Amino acid sequence: MRGLYIGRFQPFHNGHKAVAEYIAEEADELIVGIGSPQISHEPLHPFTAGERILMITQSLADLKIPYYVLPVTDVYRNAIWVSHVISMVPKFDVVYSSNPQVIRLFEEAGIEVHSPPMYDRDRLSGTAIRELMKYGGNWEELIPKEAAEVIRSIGGIRRIQQISQSDE
Repeated sequence: MRGLYIGRFQPFHNGHKAVAEYIAEEADELIVGIGSPQISHEPLHPFTAGERILMITQSLADLKIPYYVLPVTDVYRNAIWVSHVISMVPKFDVVYSSNPQVIRLFEEAGIEVHSPPMYDRDRLSGTAIRELMKYGGNWEELIPKEAAEVIRSIGGIRRIQQISQSDE
């Protein structure tokens, strides 16, 4: 069975890795779909698709099943979004998501959805981690060391701090 796990991964964190490991217990293969890959250098979307691909592939190097990391561009129309996703990734059997809108759209399309448990959601959210990065908090303990290395190598903290500023 091939599973699809789709998200923005801004940044890829320990909760995301735990979900991928959970999926690896059920599925034979994993597709990681990077949502909104065309957006970067914004406070909510600081990292490029390529940077997120590096974070994910390096963080999942020890995953026990084959995995593929692919960008899935936005279409901004929920009525056609599932068809668009299907056109962008290899065939899959089940979607893994806890996002209510993603669950609803795939279920309406007749596709099986599993909702993996959320891991330490208060601390492990992209929003919370980006805030720690912005204000100099301890973000590194919340993401895989491989993802932290990517962020450091690209000057990611400085980028988040700079793009979060106002010109007013």
